[in-house]
Amino acid sequence: MTRSLNKVLLIGNLTRDPELRYTPQGTAVCSFSIATNRQWATDSGEKKEDVEFHRLVAWNKLAEICAQLLKKGRKVYIEGRLQTRNWTGQDGSQRSTTEVVVTDMILLDSKREGESLEEFDVPAHSEDQVAPPEEVVEAQKEDVIQDVETSEAEEQSPKDNQDDSLKEEDIPF
Repeated sequence: MTRSLNKVLLIGNLTRDPELRYTPQGTAVCSFSIATNRQWATDSGEKKEDVEFHRLVAWNKLAEICAQLLKKGRKVYIEGRLQTRNWTGQDGSQRSTTEVVVTDMILLDSKREGESLEEFDVPAHSEDQVAPPEEVVEAQKEDVIQDVETSEAEEQSPKDNQDDSLKEEDIPF
C-alpha cells in the first residue's frame, strides 16, 4: 500500500467572525475563513501581491474554542486537512466546495486593544463554556513573560537584571 498525505498549514487573518452552529445530534460546528497573502517581484522589478481566501470548519470542542477566541482580523495558525463536499442546492443544481477541516488552531497575535486576558481565562469545568486550548494559554504566558522581561530590562541595568527571573507562578493566569 502506498502512503498518502492530506495536511494543510495556514497562517492568516480572519476575514469574518466565526459562526458556531450545532447539528441536530448536538455536535458543535464552527465555520470561518482566513486570508493569506503572497508577495513577489516580477522580472522587471514590479511588486505584486495576491490574496487567497480559505474556508475552514472546526468540529466538537475545537469548534467551541474557535468560536470563543477568534474574531475578525485576528492572526491565526491553522492545521487541518482538505475536504471536498458535494450537495444539491435548493434550485436542484449540483454544488461543491473545498474547505479545510481544522485539527489544530493557535492564536498568533497578542491581545488586541480593549481586550483583557480574563476573556481567555474561562473555567474548564463550566458546562456551557470552554477553556482555551493549552497551546493558546502557553503562548499567552510566553507573550506576558516576554513583555515583562522587556520592560524590566529597559528599567534596570544589565547587571541588576541577571538575578531577577520571572517564574511561572508570577503569571496571573
